[in-house]
Amino acid sequence: MLVDCAWYLNGERQSGPSDFSDLVDLARSKGGFVWAGFAAPSPSEFENVAGEFNLHPLAVEDAVHAHQRPKFEDYGESQFIVLRTVFYDEPQSQVSTGELMCFIGDHFIVVVRHGEGSTLTSVRHDLESRPEFLNHGPFAVLHAICDRVIDGYVEIGNQLQDDVTELETKVFTPGRKTWSQAIYLLKREVIEFRHAVEPLSGPIDRLVSDPILPIPTPMRPFFRDTSDHLARAAELVAGLDSLLTSVLNADLAQIQVRQNEDMRRITSWVALAAAPTMVAGIYGMNFDHMPELRWTYSYPVLMAFLGLFTFGLWRKFKSSGWL
Repeated sequence: MLVDCAWYLNGERQSGPSDFSDLVDLARSKGGFVWAGFAAPSPSEFENVAGEFNLHPLAVEDAVHAHQRPKFEDYGESQFIVLRTVFYDEPQSQVSTGELMCFIGDHFIVVVRHGEGSTLTSVRHDLESRPEFLNHGPFAVLHAICDRVIDGYVEIGNQLQDDVTELETKVFTPGRKTWSQAIYLLKREVIEFRHAVEPLSGPIDRLVSDPILPIPTPMRPFFRDTSDHLARAAELVAGLDSLLTSVLNADLAQIQVRQNEDMRRITSWVALAAAPTMVAGIYGMNFDHMPELRWTYSYPVLMAFLGLFTFGLWRKFKSSGWL
């Protein structure tokens, strides 16, 4: 589905025909470029676009079917870049990803989006308010898109960090509740986030360092700044992954400690019951000759002995922290 399509000349949006083919003809004849945005287009819908802009068929296939890793391809007459967008539902602690595919040429930039968290309406409005920046052409649009996506990485990374810190506090709060399941679920979301952030380093580094790419010289410092932001986001997500692993290990260690404490208590109570059980077992054998059964003070002596012995064990276990 075509979301928006416009012709830009000298950094300003121009009025023109509604058909994007006519807009492309205007851009080629009078200068400027066309910025077209599509949302999950069908193969038949995007076929006309590919023919009009002479897009590479492999890139067209990727753009239509989505589910691609972040990458950058240079096809000579046009360039193709894939970015993963990220949306974080904080109440559900769930990360959702989308995709942005950008085709860049001399007189056009075509953006195809799939999934959540990838709307570019605000990016277009921001750039239209900065004609001096938009005048640098399609790569100015590409930078604005990359910058918005990567800034979103940093924002979501900070939200995830808050959740990890809260979970870490719960793990070390005294109590018998285990948090392994919550830690595992959050770690899975962090890994999903990491799969969006880390693979983008290669494409961004190429935009920064490849001298063959037709990037206007004034735009190169902006891409270097975007690369710095991406490095910060990558460090943040790597730190979150490492911290969650440490928190999970700490929670498992606490579970093991509690199990050991329970075993010590059980062992202590079994030991306390051992002496009375042994005596009961001996005198329950019904031997014919047991002289102490006829002694006058045999019962109180035996009860006193068992009481003192059991009390001594109890004090020993109590002082050792087993009870």
